[in-house]
Amino acid sequence: MRKPLIGITVNYDPLDTVGMESLMGITGQDWDFVAGDYVYGLEKAGATPVLIPRTADNETLKPLIDALDGVLVSGGHDVDPASYQERILGHCGRIVPERDAMDIFITRYAYEQGKAILGICRGCQIMNVAFGGNMYQDLEKESDGKFLHHFMGNSPRNRVVHKDTLAPGSIVAQIFGKETLSVNSYHHQAVKEPGENVTFTAWSEDGVPEALEISGKHPFVVGVQWHPEMMFDSEEQLKVIKAFEDACR
Repeated sequence: MRKPLIGITVNYDPLDTVGMESLMGITGQDWDFVAGDYVYGLEKAGATPVLIPRTADNETLKPLIDALDGVLVSGGHDVDPASYQERILGHCGRIVPERDAMDIFITRYAYEQGKAILGICRGCQIMNVAFGGNMYQDLEKESDGKFLHHFMGNSPRNRVVHKDTLAPGSIVAQIFGKETLSVNSYHHQAVKEPGENVTFTAWSEDGVPEALEISGKHPFVVGVQWHPEMMFDSEEQLKVIKAFEDACR
């Protein structure tokens, strides 16, 4: 049986920092790159991963996306508030508008072509924005103390740090066979109000939306705020990547 071909969106840096700091670049080059965990997670689930490069014209990507069985929208920089018609409140980290435009285009086009989609962390946020939703630019600063700190950069990436409640009957609840799930956490932004056809299906203990589903095309269009690909030693977390891989078949 042919392994499903799954595209992974990449980080894009218009600066030459990545190349210069790694001692392999030349002044003035821009860079496409992605964490290996996304590749290894899909490979472990039984898929063939393919990186989707940033191109000067997004239309160039259509033949590649047409050939894919599914798309994984990966994590990365903060999403530019201009993508959801809001101004920066001063809480954002670095934004890369070129990548926002690319990821939103890929998400919308893959959806319209009936592809399975999995969004992880920023990818979950991009999925909501692509369909008209908005975001919290910073959870702690915009909630008057309601939301806790969610970027656990002092913990190993595969370590669980809080629990999510999964909506009964949702895709994520069916994948894990339970209504409470322990997850890792590496974000300070999150989805706020859902976009068109978007349903939130998981929430952290302090009420942050942590999973979503988008109806209307393929039965598996799912975003998760945590990082299952980082939890490389968890057979439980591999279930969401395996469910995505199965949907791509």
